[in-house]
Amino acid sequence: MLKIGHTVKVPTTLRGPNAKEEITIPIPQELEGVPGANKDEDTVNYYTRNYPVESHNVENFAYRQWTRAISDIKEIRDEHERLNKPIVLQARESGDIEPTAEPTGRDVTAEIKAKAMELGYAMVGMTAYDNRYTYVSKRKWVKPYPNVVCLAMEQPYEKTQDIPSEPAEEAVFATYRKEGAAGLDLGDFIRSLGYHAQVHSPNDPGSVVIPMLVAAGMGQQGAMGYLLSPHFGSRHRLMLITTDAPVTHDQPVDYGVPEFCTICQVCVNRCPGRALQRDQVWWRGVEKFKIVAKRCRPVMARYAACGICMKVCPIQRFGMQAVMEHYATTGQVLGKGTDHLEGYEMHGLGYFGPSELPRFGSDFFHIPEGYGDAYLLDGLKKKIESGDVPDGPEGDKVWQDFREQLRTYVRGPADAMYAEYEADMDEF
Repeated sequence: MLKIGHTVKVPTTLRGPNAKEEITIPIPQELEGVPGANKDEDTVNYYTRNYPVESHNVENFAYRQWTRAISDIKEIRDEHERLNKPIVLQARESGDIEPTAEPTGRDVTAEIKAKAMELGYAMVGMTAYDNRYTYVSKRKWVKPYPNVVCLAMEQPYEKTQDIPSEPAEEAVFATYRKEGAAGLDLGDFIRSLGYHAQVHSPNDPGSVVIPMLVAAGMGQQGAMGYLLSPHFGSRHRLMLITTDAPVTHDQPVDYGVPEFCTICQVCVNRCPGRALQRDQVWWRGVEKFKIVAKRCRPVMARYAACGICMKVCPIQRFGMQAVMEHYATTGQVLGKGTDHLEGYEMHGLGYFGPSELPRFGSDFFHIPEGYGDAYLLDGLKKKIESGDVPDGPEGDKVWQDFREQLRTYVRGPADAMYAEYEADMDEF
């Protein structure tokens, strides 16, 4: 039996709407670290000033376009975006909506948390909004509200265990829509208390999300890059609502996740793209596990958005309490080395049990990269080289389309993403 360093009492607001009582998680002394994340504030500030963060959808627009074209789940993705469009567009306008009551000035933390759980969220926490994580393309959009309601919606358990598959990804999309719609309702509720609320759609966020959920004590970042929460592990979808409502901030917690992930390594060993790293590194002032995106994204694009790292995580499968109790008692990772936890099937490739991985050629990992303007120019060059830009009216139309799209990107990446989203939705 390992020596227990401390225990974490997990409130019902971090266990889902049906939780009845608190649970207590034992954290072995050898897994103890710092609450939340180990970071150097001066370095975080340096990167914010000199190398501010940008959304992947903007920074790697070329990949976004490519994966839409070659995805093996294109039909269900298109259907999701058709159903999700009104939710996303309402969220974009939410920050400008005025409150529907007069503010009282009292702390409304309990009311907001209770409403969030009533709406079906699995977790809710409060912290200060950290503008250092606002995307460059969203800086004009994000309102200067000081507080943030951090939210997580649980993803269906059974469907998650079928990853990677079309039914599993359908469940992901359904969770996003449910979460986004609930966020609009929670925003309305906050306004009914007399305060502003800007809803950051989970499919159109204004910032990096995980650092604020970590600050709110809702988990710690694991080896696969996801937030590992105390009850659902990585099996959830995350979003934020910023507000000027007076709330009490939650505090970061040491769940022992970084040290446990260093020992566990199941997701690292089972990643089909070999995209996960065994050790933490310092990145933009934070000590964390860093994903090699160039090896992750090609697999996601072709195999139902992958997600194998989520599936094989023991905390996702069994819950943090069971995993930590088992480790404290035996010194072993619950389920490690078993088909029950580690086995998965990839369509067209077959079944892979523990220690078995698919093999891909080097060309598999060559994917388009870069901002939208570079993507447009590259596309035009290819058309010219192939002779698809004829003289006369047809050729003039090609140049006209290029000019209009380029003008959108020059105005700004956010406008470009908005225009691209609208164009895609107009197809339905």
